[in-house]
Amino acid sequence: MTTYLLVDGENIDATLGGSILGGRPAPDQRPRWERVLDHARSVWGGTEAKGLFFLNASSGSLPMSFVQALLAIGFQPIPLSGESSEKVVDIGIQRTLDALADRPGDVLLATHDGDFAPQLAALLGPGRRVGLLAFGEFVSSSLRQLTDGGLEIFDLEHDVQAFTSRLPRVRIIPLAEFDPTRYL
Repeated sequence: MTTYLLVDGENIDATLGGSILGGRPAPDQRPRWERVLDHARSVWGGTEAKGLFFLNASSGSLPMSFVQALLAIGFQPIPLSGESSEKVVDIGIQRTLDALADRPGDVLLATHDGDFAPQLAALLGPGRRVGLLAFGEFVSSSLRQLTDGGLEIFDLEHDVQAFTSRLPRVRIIPLAEFDPTRYL
């Protein structure tokens, strides 16, 4: 079975920069997208993964080195453009989630944005696994509510291990994972 991995790169980057790092992430502070794609392949038992990385190309240009890197690791970049009033990445992801409702396969979405809650809710049910890749403490409440219906949340840093160094996050630590030497 195929796992469809949809990435809201703008949202992940904005949360990482604005809420965790307090500024634009340096290249070595960004997710290793190949690890995210590997996680999509292995999380539910070693399935094929189709990575779709949504980009806002409304400016008329693309970050070609980044696009080439995405292609090299197996992602399909989806550069979308539209009017300045349109949230092109959100609309593209919503349309793709709607289209997946009629196809078999599991779905992983990398975002924190509650705008996708209706589409994810429609995908939940028997025969399909649906997951969210995010920084757990920043997941919108509308997405978090879907966990009762079966949505699984995977932390990008701790579960996916998408980063090469520890991020300066303040998160709730399960006692079983608490290592006091980290704070000494």
